[in-house]
Amino acid sequence: MAKYWRRIIGLILAFSLLFTLASGVAVATHFRQVEQVVKVITLIRNQALYPVPTSKLLEGAAKGMVEALDDPYSSYLEPQVFRSLEEHVKGTYGGVGLLITIEEKEKERRLVVVSPFKGTPAHRAGILSGDYIVEIEGRPTSNMGLDTAASLMQGQPGTQVSLTIQRPGEKEVRRLTLTREIIKIPSVTGEMLASAPGIGYISLTTFNDQTGADLGRLLQELQKQGLKGIILDLRNNPGGSLPAAVEVASFFIPSGRPVVYIVNQKSTEALTARGGSVDLPLVVLVNRGTASAAEIVAGAVQDAGRGVLVGEKTFGKGVVQTIFRLNGGAAVKLTTHKYLTPAKRDIDQKGIEPDYKVSLDQRVAQQVLLHGPDLKQDLQLQKAVELLKKK
Repeated sequence: MAKYWRRIIGLILAFSLLFTLASGVAVATHFRQVEQVVKVITLIRNQALYPVPTSKLLEGAAKGMVEALDDPYSSYLEPQVFRSLEEHVKGTYGGVGLLITIEEKEKERRLVVVSPFKGTPAHRAGILSGDYIVEIEGRPTSNMGLDTAASLMQGQPGTQVSLTIQRPGEKEVRRLTLTREIIKIPSVTGEMLASAPGIGYISLTTFNDQTGADLGRLLQELQKQGLKGIILDLRNNPGGSLPAAVEVASFFIPSGRPVVYIVNQKSTEALTARGGSVDLPLVVLVNRGTASAAEIVAGAVQDAGRGVLVGEKTFGKGVVQTIFRLNGGAAVKLTTHKYLTPAKRDIDQKGIEPDYKVSLDQRVAQQVLLHGPDLKQDLQLQKAVELLKKK
């Protein structure tokens, strides 16, 4: 065993030396830090009351390195969590249907709902964008990572999970018990508005591998029915796949025009529209639950002058994560890029202001979220129809 640990410590030292030479960090300072790591390993191994498997100890070290980034979107993904994430991107997973993020204000850290997916257990229970998740299965979420929270809510269909929810501005909390289901994340729904001839209403609830193809089929169907103007509803759309966002924007942005600029440590790259756009008047509905990939599409439409935005300021998630697979089925999710709109606006933690600001009463917003748009009560939808009729 001693020989085994000497080998591990040797690997740590070798890695440290390579990292030091590559990064230009002072050798003496770096080796003092490595000495600390070796000392901690030795202390745990020799002094801890309960034995710790080597694999768990090394996994903890990997987690700690990622946590040191202090980035709520970066995380070490255990194999089970990584599998769940892959299912989510493909369009199905077992859970309650919530997209969540971390909100830090005035030294207070909270788990907040970006958006519930329509038609899911969370959606039917009335959970709204902006609600705080105080506890999951009785466990406080104040120091809980995003992926831990997501994995606790996901699970086998038919099993239950308890959530404690608090609405901003309210002292009371609600304790909900939700039954997990197969969450088939709906890509696209839409129809011609009966009360507004020629106007098609299209709702995008997420961006996954199926979204672009689903949207293309729906647009073809609506064009056969006399489509003259489009309302694209991105309200409560939490985002998802970056390629899907570019594919969706390509239906509305002329070929070759930038959809988004992707910025990393070394360069800035423009992702451009791929052609096949539908040249019809366009209004995009947005609100606080419009995030990430949905903001990419909204920003592209606004900056290109291709349409107007109606509603409320968007969520403001302007960073992109990349998944790196590791041995054993685990992975690391790192924030590797930020994105800029075609006009090179950085909207991270700022959001996008609509061209026409229209707020919804909370009661109406909840009804729209639960039951879909209602032209009689939905002021944002009414404004979109008004603008399209003028065109």
